[in-house]
Amino acid sequence: MPVPHYRQQLLPGFRLALGCALVYLSLIVVLPLTGLAIKASQLSLAEFWQTASGERALASYRVTFGASLLAATINCFFGLIVAWILVRYSFPGKRLIDALVDLPFALPTAVAGITLATLYAENGWIGRYLEPLGLKVAFTPLGIVVALTFVSLPFVVRTLQPVLEDIEPEVEEAAASLGASRFQTFVRVLLPTILPALLTGFTLALSRSVGEYGSVIFIAGNMPLISEITPLLIISKLEQYDVVGATALATVMLAISFVLLLAVNALQWWTAHRDGRDGAGTGQP
Repeated sequence: MPVPHYRQQLLPGFRLALGCALVYLSLIVVLPLTGLAIKASQLSLAEFWQTASGERALASYRVTFGASLLAATINCFFGLIVAWILVRYSFPGKRLIDALVDLPFALPTAVAGITLATLYAENGWIGRYLEPLGLKVAFTPLGIVVALTFVSLPFVVRTLQPVLEDIEPEVEEAAASLGASRFQTFVRVLLPTILPALLTGFTLALSRSVGEYGSVIFIAGNMPLISEITPLLIISKLEQYDVVGATALATVMLAISFVLLLAVNALQWWTAHRDGRDGAGTGQP
């Protein structure tokens, strides 16, 4: 079916719009990544492997991606709860809580890191109660998870809110009237609807966490092989004028991040394809 003429003219022209988009993406995304690859190519394969697979580098990968995956997973659970509360309930202070969700966006990351380190230190407001329990947060890998959870929460909440707002409460009432329990209603009615948005929020939170620097360095302790993140290791190499070595680490980070995002996007595509196939199967001839 041909597209109506008025819809084709929403933009000044397909070729002009496409050209502007390609030029913009080339300047912002493609050109920096190309420069990164060219700089990394100055190393031989053996030198690149030696830099990228050193003991300190491997430990920083484990800390960075492990903490990022854990923080994104935590936010998928609690971010869903926060979004659900903000969408489905009215209560005093709701607007304040809704505004607090965006606080990590507005707060400078260095300020967030200093604040978290102060709160979770041994003599901090929160740390003084955790220390007797054997929970040491500040200057440990656990502190990194706390910082990454803080900065990435808004991505999950703001991604889920519009989807939850579009789900009518009558859908849940219909499921309950048919005998479904609350758990069955969530798993079989709500979860398939919100899963694509939840995966999108997870992807955004993961991407934000992997590249985070400012809020982490103040609470991590930055101990090599223990609580040192890869962005800090890259900065350390730049301070030592080892630009090529820093580029090698950045290239590895880029490759791992790309693989993770590709896997999540493939899961999103599979979920949408499965839902579309299941929906097509329920149609009447």
